[in-house]
Amino acid sequence: MGPLQPEPAELVVGLVCFFLIFGVLGAVLLPRIEKNLAARADAIEGGAERAEAAQAQARAVHDQLQAELSAARHEAAEIRQNAAEEGAALIAAVRAEGQAQRDGLVAAATVQLEADRVLAEAALKEDVIAVAVDLAGRVVGEPLGDLPRTRAIADEFFAELDAEPAAA
Repeated sequence: MGPLQPEPAELVVGLVCFFLIFGVLGAVLLPRIEKNLAARADAIEGGAERAEAAQAQARAVHDQLQAELSAARHEAAEIRQNAAEEGAALIAAVRAEGQAQRDGLVAAATVQLEADRVLAEAALKEDVIAVAVDLAGRVVGEPLGDLPRTRAIADEFFAELDAEPAAA
């Protein structure tokens, strides 16, 4: 007998062992292998699907955040613009108030200076008249302060002096 024609007892024992091993493999190991392969396939395909879903969700969140950021930038620009306008209005109001105060102070100072000038001019005229009368009295040798015409002559002199700058 050769390898191509086995003995029937060996053939039966070989077939029984083959079917026994095939049955154990088919009943025990193949379901486990299929279960592991299915779990791997689910992990691979499901992981990819979950990754795509997570990526889509991340894109949606990113787009939402970009929209919120754009709205916040727009709002900040509006706030800056409003603040600049309010600042310009406040500066203009303060400047106008300061200008009004300055004008009031200048007007009050001008009035005060004019009043002081008139008073000083009157006092100076009186002093000039007194000195002139005293000097004239010394020249003449008699006191001239008692003469009624002395005051009229001095006033006429000062009127001529005031008229000269106006004519020029």
